[in-house]
Amino acid sequence: MATKQEAGRHQEVGHKSLLQSDALYQYILETSVYPREPESMKELRELTAQHPWNIMTTSADEGQFLNMLLKLINAKNTMEIGVYTGYSLLATALALPDDGKILAMDINKENYELGLPVIQKAGVAHKIDFKEGPALPVLDQMIEDGKYHGSFDFIFVDADKDNYLNYHKRLIDLVKVGGIIGYDNTLWNGSVVAPPDAPLRKYVRYYRDFVLELNKALAADPRIEICMLPVGDGITLCRRLS
Repeated sequence: MATKQEAGRHQEVGHKSLLQSDALYQYILETSVYPREPESMKELRELTAQHPWNIMTTSADEGQFLNMLLKLINAKNTMEIGVYTGYSLLATALALPDDGKILAMDINKENYELGLPVIQKAGVAHKIDFKEGPALPVLDQMIEDGKYHGSFDFIFVDADKDNYLNYHKRLIDLVKVGGIIGYDNTLWNGSVVAPPDAPLRKYVRYYRDFVLELNKALAADPRIEICMLPVGDGITLCRRLS
C-alpha cells in the first residue's frame, strides 16, 4: 500500500507535468515551489488532493507561476473561467492588491465552497465575485453592455475545452490591449502529438481535437502574440496587441 507521502506525490507528479522525469519534476517542487508556497495554498492543495476529481486542479508549480506573472504585470482586474476548488483563484487573489477584483465563474459552486473557507482565512475572499453557471452568457452580456471592453488585465481559462474557441472570440474584446489571456491544458496530457490510434483515456481523446483546434487558431490570430509553456499540462499566454 502506498504511503501517505507517495499518495500525495501522485497528485503532482506524472499526470500534472510533461517533464520526462518525475524525479526532475519532484526536484522543482521540493526546491522551488513547496518551500515558498503560502500556507493557505498548501492547505487548499492538500484539501483538494482528497477530492475524487483532483486531477482537475492547477498544479503547484503553475500556481506559483501565475502568482508571479500577475505581480509582474501589476494586474488589478482579472477574470477566471473554471474555478474548481479555487487553487489558481487563491494564487491570483494573493497576487492582487487589496482593491483588486476577480470575476470567477464555474458551473459547480459546491466545489468552490469546498475551498472557500481557506480563501476566507487567507483574507482575500473580498476580491472575488463568484458567479455560478455557464460563462458564455455572462460574457455575452458584458460585451453587450459595452463598458467592459478592454477592462481586464488578465484572464485565466481552465474550463470546458470544447468551448475554448468560443471563449476566445469574446475574451479578446474584454482583455485590455497589452493584457494577457492564459489558456490552460494546451498540451493536454501530451496527447497533442499522439498518433490517431494511440490508446488514450476517453476524456483525453474527446477533448484533444478541440485543444488542437484552439492551438492552431491562437497561432494564426494576428491580434495577439503567444507563448506556449510546458508548465503543468501546458499553458498558452496570449498578449493582446490590438
